[in-house]
Amino acid sequence: MAAYITRRLLSTIVVMLLVGVFVFMLLHIAPGDPAAIIAGDNATPAEIASIRQQLGLADPLSVQFVRWFWDLLHGNFGRSIFYETPVITLIGQRLPATLSLTALTIAFAVILAVASGVIAAWRAGGWLDGFLMGFAALGFSTPVFVVGYFLIYFFAIRLRWLPVQGYVPLSHGLWPWLSHLILPTVALGLAYVALIARITRASMLEVLAEDYIRTARAKGASTEAILFRHALKNAGVPIVTVIGIGVALLISGVVITETVFNIPGVGRLAVSAITNRDYPIIQGVMVIFSGAYVIINLLVDISYTLIDPRVRY
Repeated sequence: MAAYITRRLLSTIVVMLLVGVFVFMLLHIAPGDPAAIIAGDNATPAEIASIRQQLGLADPLSVQFVRWFWDLLHGNFGRSIFYETPVITLIGQRLPATLSLTALTIAFAVILAVASGVIAAWRAGGWLDGFLMGFAALGFSTPVFVVGYFLIYFFAIRLRWLPVQGYVPLSHGLWPWLSHLILPTVALGLAYVALIARITRASMLEVLAEDYIRTARAKGASTEAILFRHALKNAGVPIVTVIGIGVALLISGVVITETVFNIPGVGRLAVSAITNRDYPIIQGVMVIFSGAYVIINLLVDISYTLIDPRVRY
């Protein structure tokens, strides 16, 4: 296990290097010039060139990349072109909102999806199975922003049960913090719920057809014991796998959700940076998101041995 983790950590360095090269080159190849945006529409070419020189954008791409990557190795994500503030400071200010939304979404999605998948497998072929899987398909096929605007209209504007938008830190109280995150969590989590629920159902159906399940039934084991003690544990590996893969859905969905609900998180910061061609912020956000995704998938791989002792590395 230790050797496997070491190899994965070393491979993570290679992955992050490739991510850094890809993100850097994609941003600089794409059309648009932050110097022209800063200078304004009436700026002369000489003024734009002067700003590019000040920002270091006039240097060759290879020089810019080496400079950026060297600073990154020292924990320096650079300085925002427009905010004139260290990127790590800007991300740190907005990270609590994004982490709160992500943590609540994962908890909501995993609990609801696993329960729905188990029940659907238990009642396979029945109306409850059809309803749950139909709801999962609807949730997976409906865009996040459509669900978000519907929730805002119905629960915030019509019923006035929850705030329309914004974010309140947890330090201001549990309910103010939670009330501002309920609608974004549901909007972001529905696609995640659908993905996990369908995999859970398929895995449970495969396990429930095994001989040892029939033996447990013959011995008089309760339905709860069969479903949760025997079947769900042995179906856990593919379920955990899709939970890790689904993190990519959350990363992309966070950007849309924070924009719809006006949450001052890292996603909205990335949208603003893309609009302004603020290279340091975009690169910093992409590196952090990519690193989080790689680490989560590493934890998923390690968890296989806890779920199924037969798995060895």
